[in-house]
Amino acid sequence: MEERRPRPTIREENERALIDAAELVFAEQGFAGATTSAIARIAGVPKANLHYYFSTKEGLYRAVVERVLTAWLDAASSFDTSEDAREALSAYISAKMDLARAMPLASRIWSAEIMRGAPIIQDFLDTTLSQWVAKREIAIRRWIATGKLKPIEPKVLFYMIWATTQQYANAAHEMASLNGGEPLDDAAFERAKRQVVATILGGVAA
Repeated sequence: MEERRPRPTIREENERALIDAAELVFAEQGFAGATTSAIARIAGVPKANLHYYFSTKEGLYRAVVERVLTAWLDAASSFDTSEDAREALSAYISAKMDLARAMPLASRIWSAEIMRGAPIIQDFLDTTLSQWVAKREIAIRRWIATGKLKPIEPKVLFYMIWATTQQYANAAHEMASLNGGEPLDDAAFERAKRQVVATILGGVAA
């Protein structure tokens, strides 16, 4: 029987609406150009309500970034459930591709932040992301030691996966332009996903 999920509380619904609106404004205006007034207007709430949930613009920005980072890190849950390197990496790459399509604005915000030297989220990089990479490196090195993967620096593998999968969010307009002005439809995206998985695994799987 499918487990029922509890209904979100009013606070959770309001916070989600504000984060959704903030994601749109930060993606369009950047951190410096975005205003809490614009975010509140798009969310359909008074500005005072926004500041009840998020006291500062920076706090709301961090919530947007934390949401996408959490989704990206959770995408590697296959590392914990499978000892098959091909299976685990295929699931991870596929999940990252799906997130690029599902959360393109957040991906662009993240990339812009990184290109600015991460002035607001450096602590995420130094703690959450660094700890995640260190843990996942153990699995990569174990698969190399047991002959399941070719020798490769784990961080290089992650950089390759991130660069390829996030391209489908960050360069979606470019891809649409090269696709006759239309975004990739479901069938084209699934073909691309299979090709990305096959290409990366073809290079690293033993």
